[in-house]
Amino acid sequence: MTETTRTSLADARQARGMTPEIEDEYAAAQLRFALGETVRTKRQDLGLSQHELGHRAGMTQSAVARFEAGGTVPTIPVLDRLARALGLELRVELAPTAKSA
Repeated sequence: MTETTRTSLADARQARGMTPEIEDEYAAAQLRFALGETVRTKRQDLGLSQHELGHRAGMTQSAVARFEAGGTVPTIPVLDRLARALGLELRVELAPTAKSA
């Protein structure tokens, strides 16, 4: 019997090479996940369920769940509704990118 080896996601990504398109999509996915994580953490801090947050924001529970999982590309109005429902102010900032050393 032969033994199979598993490749980690990082190893597979490195072996395949990161094209600019893949890098852009990876960065976008990281941003969606970070936004979702921020909303989930604040929601939990407030003791709200996904259903309660959805009701406050005019969304369904499943839409909140998808957002928190990073599965949707949010619009500014959706971000604003979620922020208000969480008692927050939405701020969008464009800043210079950090230069590599």
